[in-house]
Amino acid sequence: MAIEILLRYLHFISIFAIVSSLVAELLLLKPSLKRKEIERLAKIDGIYGFAVLVVLAAGMSLWLGGHGKPAEFYSENALFQIKLGLFLVIGLLSIYPTVFFFKKRKGDPTELVEIPNSIFWTIRLELLLAFIIPLLAGLMAKGIGYLD
Repeated sequence: MAIEILLRYLHFISIFAIVSSLVAELLLLKPSLKRKEIERLAKIDGIYGFAVLVVLAAGMSLWLGGHGKPAEFYSENALFQIKLGLFLVIGLLSIYPTVFFFKKRKGDPTELVEIPNSIFWTIRLELLLAFIIPLLAGLMAKGIGYLD
C-alpha cells in the first residue's frame, strides 16, 4: 500500500513538473534570445526530461508492476490507450525544442539567436495535449472507456 501511494505521488508531482516546465519555457521564449537565456531554457528542458522519465517509470510501475489496480483495468481501457498515445505524441513533439535549445546554447553568451516560430507552436501544442491527459484520467477513474 505504501509503495502504491509513493508511486501515485511521484506520478502526480511529475505531471506538475512537466506542465510547469513547459509553461516556464513558453513564458521565457522571445523571438530572439541571448545564448545565456537559451542555456536557461536548456536547463528547464532538462528538468522537463527528468520529470517525463519519472512519470513514465511511476506510471509503468502502477500499470504493470502490480501496484494498485490490475493491469487489465488500464490495458483494456480506450481512454488509457489514448492517454498513452498523447504522451507519446508529446514526447515526440518535445524532441525539436530540446535539440534546438541544446544546440544553440553553446557560444558567446551575449550573442542573439533567432527563435523559429515553430518552437513557440510546438510548446503550445505540447501544453494543449498535456491538459487533455488529466481529463482522460478522471474519466478513466470513473470506469469510462473500458472495453468489454
